[in-house]
Amino acid sequence: MARIPTLSFDRGTLLLHPPPRSKAWIDYATWDDRVEKFRIPAIDYRKLIQALGSEGVQFIDQVPGFEHIAFSAGFEMTPYPHQQEALTAWQQAGSTGVVVLPTASGKTYLAQLAMQVTRCSTLIVVPTLDLMHQWYAHLEAAFPDVQIGLLGGGSRDLSPVLVATYDSAAIHAETLGNRYGMLIFDECHHLPGNFNRISAEYAVAPYRLGLTATPERSDGAHTDLDRLIGLQVYRKSPEELAGIALASHRTVQIKVKLSTQERHRYDELMKVRNDFLTRARIYLSSPEGWRYFVQQSARSAAGRRAMLAHTQAKSIALGTESKLRLLADLLARHYPQQTLVFTHDNATVYRVSEMFLIPAITHQTPVKERHVILKAFRDGNYRALVASQVLNEGVDVPEASIAIILSGTASKREYIQRLGRVLRKGSGPDKVAVLYEVLAEDTSEEGTVYRRHASTGRDAQRRHVAAEERDPYASR
Repeated sequence: MARIPTLSFDRGTLLLHPPPRSKAWIDYATWDDRVEKFRIPAIDYRKLIQALGSEGVQFIDQVPGFEHIAFSAGFEMTPYPHQQEALTAWQQAGSTGVVVLPTASGKTYLAQLAMQVTRCSTLIVVPTLDLMHQWYAHLEAAFPDVQIGLLGGGSRDLSPVLVATYDSAAIHAETLGNRYGMLIFDECHHLPGNFNRISAEYAVAPYRLGLTATPERSDGAHTDLDRLIGLQVYRKSPEELAGIALASHRTVQIKVKLSTQERHRYDELMKVRNDFLTRARIYLSSPEGWRYFVQQSARSAAGRRAMLAHTQAKSIALGTESKLRLLADLLARHYPQQTLVFTHDNATVYRVSEMFLIPAITHQTPVKERHVILKAFRDGNYRALVASQVLNEGVDVPEASIAIILSGTASKREYIQRLGRVLRKGSGPDKVAVLYEVLAEDTSEEGTVYRRHASTGRDAQRRHVAAEERDPYASR
């Protein structure tokens, strides 16, 4: 009498033995000589079950180790229309897929609603320890009767609902893979990395939700999200949610001029760089151009001089005195509104902090000190705060009305993340947030901004021009 096939979980993969007579499973399996059984990627568990079921194959399923959980919410809010639409779109896609929503639009509450729908043990994966603790605090308040655990930063829980960093989830993927029926990937643009992706590939979870404001990656790997999580099922921009879930906002681009001395030095340095690029036939506009420039800068004295010239020219554009004079004007103009100042590098952060006597946060700021500064900003004891990339993602930044980017070199992702820092609607329906982007005229900053706006697929540049025409600072 033929044995009934058994499907089991083994260290991030599935074992099927003996093989069914039906061939529905064969596209997913490879033969493993070491154990003399067919092995199948864990990520294909749902498709495999569906394929076997469609052929009426009887088998013993020993894979699932996840639990049913009756999520009883400690608080409930009426979802915004976009949250309900996103949840519905996700469910219609089979409870898998990526939702793209701007910062401060309620992605965490959307995840809570999805957990209440699927009602099974859930693993939430986040990029930073700060975000891990923020999710933990939210879920403890949302589901007071459910055990919430942490994995990362010294914690190693194995709770029915677990919040883990990407690193920790990948490290423990072989043991976590069959324990959770629902996976939530926050800031899911991190997932396609060579190491991070393991947490999705080694998991059998039939339900998957990806959350991000900026899914696109410069390496093109965001297309892997289709397999790791599911297709993009819903997307809204900050403009579409302005005045509804987000504060109304406007963006103002301001160009400043280099001083005569700065312009002379900048042009000299750019000539050194560009002459080398021309001789080496390197085109920085191409995807491989920058990588090739870095390689060549390590192989010759001329390449090193060109890279040094590039770095020095960039520093002049980023830190021109004109930007600092304009910053003084903007801070005075908007006082006492809560204001965030972003710069490209730590040196400028500390320079601004010293000149204007405002607190600074960089990656060098200790965690406890960072929390003290953010609390004082939240309480209104500080009216302004300056930071580099450390506040772009994974930090719960208090509400602000004004953001000032002292560098036009921010990527599309950084730009959207920084815009999101002033879009919270907490101060009332009449709040109008303003994002200033300050860049040096006739420098490489202008080209970077143009390419970024062009990549959005919308005519954002025209909106910037319109805003400039209404703002007195645009002509300075």
